Amino acid sequence: MKKFLSLSVAAVLALSMTACGSKAGDTQNADATEKSSSNAKYTVGICQLVQHEALDAATKGFKDYLTEKLGDDVVFDEQNAQGDSATCATIVNSFVSKNEDLILANATAPLQSAAAATTDIPILGTSVTDYATALDISDWSGTTGRNISGTSDLAPLSEQAAMLNELFPDAKNVGLLYCSAEANSQYQIDVIKEELEKLNYTCTAYSFVDSNDIASVVQSAVNDNDVLYVPTDNTAASNTEVINNIAGEAGVPIIAGEAGICKGCGVATLSISYYDLGYQTGKMAYEILVNGADPSTMEVEFAPAVTKQYNPDICEKLGITVPDDYKALDMSE
Repeated sequence: MKKFLSLSVAAVLALSMTACGSKAGDTQNADATEKSSSNAKYTVGICQLVQHEALDAATKGFKDYLTEKLGDDVVFDEQNAQGDSATCATIVNSFVSKNEDLILANATAPLQSAAAATTDIPILGTSVTDYATALDISDWSGTTGRNISGTSDLAPLSEQAAMLNELFPDAKNVGLLYCSAEANSQYQIDVIKEELEKLNYTCTAYSFVDSNDIASVVQSAVNDNDVLYVPTDNTAASNTEVINNIAGEAGVPIIAGEAGICKGCGVATLSISYYDLGYQTGKMAYEILVNGADPSTMEVEFAPAVTKQYNPDICEKLGITVPDDYKALDMSE
């Protein structure tokens, strides 16, 4: 009887620990498994900053490639930080304690947390705009020189500025809307501001700290500008409904840095495929895991192609007609 009670208590404790772990890291996938409890050759820890379309697609592409190549020889310990940097640190530290074979850091905050957590386990980033900014590397050469590489989601900012000019040549004032807590958003704003000023626009930056102050910041931006630009920004991506409600009501169009944001609140974007980006990162992971490639010498890679896309619903609402070479976003996805 004592033995039965002991086993029951142990089971309850195990279930409680599992529930707490899920709440803290919000494990997304039922196949999250430690290598010690499986016969897989490789365990890959995935830390995704927040759930939204672009990051979800990158994670899926990454997993699809490795699963195609390795089948049951790879398992994924997949967790979502729900937009919290402190949770990113908790998640990647758990990966380190489990001695995972590789860590995928999906977005900048997970990359920074992983970089702080280990100098030994290979780390690949994806959906990261600028690695030099994220990792504070002053003499960027295309490689990190440490246990980190990955893929960048940066679409050419000069071409994004040209797109804004193509669609809104008569506009005078452009509001640059971004989250100040995201270093890569600041980088994009600095670059595109310079590009837009070359085209004779007057640019003003409007930063929000998090979702709590985004509505008031957007309202200020739409009051004073003809067009808004929103870069690839995870906080903005999670709050497109708020942005659209304010900008759409005011009739102020938005050029977005990526397709997910454009679907929620933009009129047009120079888009990459985040699925393809994640798939490409999966190829890099395979080279590290199976062929022993050294991430310190692997160049950060970029999306293979960009596409001009537009949001047909918002364009119709605002009375905007785009050129023939723009492709309509699939709003059903």
